[in-house]
Amino acid sequence: MIKLFRYLKPYRLAVAAVMVLVLLQSLSELYLPTLMADIINDGVVKGNIPYIWKIGSFMLVFTAVGTVVSIAASYLSSRISAGFGRDVRSKTFRHVENFSLQEFDQIGTASLITRTTNDITQVQMVLIMMLRLMVMAPMMCIGGLIMAVSKDATLSLVFVGAIPILALTILIIARQGIPYFKVMQKKIDKLNLVLREGLTGIRVIRSFNRFEHETKKFKEANEDLTQTAIKVNQIMAFMMPMMMLILNFSSIAIIWFGGLRVSSEHMLVGDLMAFLQYAMQIMFSLLMVSMMFVMVPRGSASAVRINEVLNMEPVITEKGSLEKGKVDIQSASNSEHAGIVEFEQVSFRYPGAENPAISDISFRALPGEVTAIIGGTGSGKSTLVSLIPRFYDIEDGFVRIDGVDVRDLTLEQLRSKIGLVPQKALLFTGTVADNIRYGKTDATDEEVNHAANTAQATEFISGMPEGFEAPISQGGANLSGGQKQRLSIARALIRKPQIYLFDDSFSALDFKTDAKLRAALKKETTEATVIIVAQRVSTVMDADRIIVLDEGKIVGIGKHRELMESSGIYREIVSSQLSEEEIA
Repeated sequence: MIKLFRYLKPYRLAVAAVMVLVLLQSLSELYLPTLMADIINDGVVKGNIPYIWKIGSFMLVFTAVGTVVSIAASYLSSRISAGFGRDVRSKTFRHVENFSLQEFDQIGTASLITRTTNDITQVQMVLIMMLRLMVMAPMMCIGGLIMAVSKDATLSLVFVGAIPILALTILIIARQGIPYFKVMQKKIDKLNLVLREGLTGIRVIRSFNRFEHETKKFKEANEDLTQTAIKVNQIMAFMMPMMMLILNFSSIAIIWFGGLRVSSEHMLVGDLMAFLQYAMQIMFSLLMVSMMFVMVPRGSASAVRINEVLNMEPVITEKGSLEKGKVDIQSASNSEHAGIVEFEQVSFRYPGAENPAISDISFRALPGEVTAIIGGTGSGKSTLVSLIPRFYDIEDGFVRIDGVDVRDLTLEQLRSKIGLVPQKALLFTGTVADNIRYGKTDATDEEVNHAANTAQATEFISGMPEGFEAPISQGGANLSGGQKQRLSIARALIRKPQIYLFDDSFSALDFKTDAKLRAALKKETTEATVIIVAQRVSTVMDADRIIVLDEGKIVGIGKHRELMESSGIYREIVSSQLSEEEIA
């Protein structure tokens, strides 16, 4: 947790102010019992009413000062902890945004959400408690001991027996409860995962009538978390009764032995009452420490999880040869053939996989041409496309754009040249226009209209009451699959990139819309490199180059007619989709 506290640097002055205010509050509270002892010894016992009023006024002043500084300390500590939480959340989010898909696969989206929200909140709660109690608890304990000894050193021997018992009790209970806090956070991850799957997959769940199954999964995860929470709370619940038991026995001992000392005239009544109050302050300061023992372990477990994210270095990094990359990419961009994509003996395997997803892939995709990739399920089509924008880094070989290795370019340079339409069309909350402008934030209304028209989306957009200002719900849930795909294509088109990547982006379109869209795209992408991943043969038949993949390897490259003669696998794919008349 100490590592996370480096984000408190902007709040150093505020933290120092809280420490001073808490110190003043502690001093005012420590002085009150002494004033009360003076009232009893010199006022009540002697019947000196003016003295009682005088010291009573001092007590009111010290109480008022203590109240004011306590409110100020609470306000400042709240501001500090809220600002700290905001800064750590922002830092975590920015860091996660730099992760490659490999890091997302390793930690899991559900866990990242929990760490960015619940875990940071836990640390934030611990921080606000520490700011208040870190100074107050030791100050009240040590100050209370000093003041108690000053009243009666002999009676202070009661603490010799009480404090070790209290400390041992806190230690035993904390050691039993601490391991459960780490387990709890993992079980919150699990619950978050089940809940997220249940909510995002609600259509599938209902269509297959699996609501009871998902309810059971959620109930099991929820019950698992509940039982762990109950277990840890049962352990921690012993803390307060044990504290109060020791506190009350200590009070009895003080009153008993203190009464004997008063009767033997070794101690004044006012000093005994002050001593009893100092004893309460000492015990309650230890009680505050015990509360920290409850909160700090959970906060510490959360801090470890947050640091795991912040300390995780993305696998995909920019090498540092950026100036070279800039020069090369700029000169290439000014040439006639900007956007040349080249794979040279490329191999890649997913982390932990025994066999490579693709191996020994070599081809060139040129501007003004359409390169299509086709193959069976699991042949590596989407994997191949994801290597161009560096969602993953290759294991062997080279991926080049305009002769420059993609690893020698900054990610911004690389991805600014690419317009990607992913396999799963993902839209964001906002309007239709907002989602199209996601590809180019400063696009004009004319550009938005043109991109939508090319993507064959104008028809359904104009059918909406608000048109381009029609709201899109989270994930585009209020649109059909084909409508989402067309908006995704419009989002890529408005970017006007040098390289278009269509990863099975026409699968949800009917054949008529598919044909119209491809005809419109041909006019729009005459100077760009177009790479299409498709399942339909009709989508790739007219491509300038068709790459046939099977089990991660290229088994054929050529045009449709060439492959019909040379590639048995391509012929099988074609014959499974087209009739003999269509093939002819």
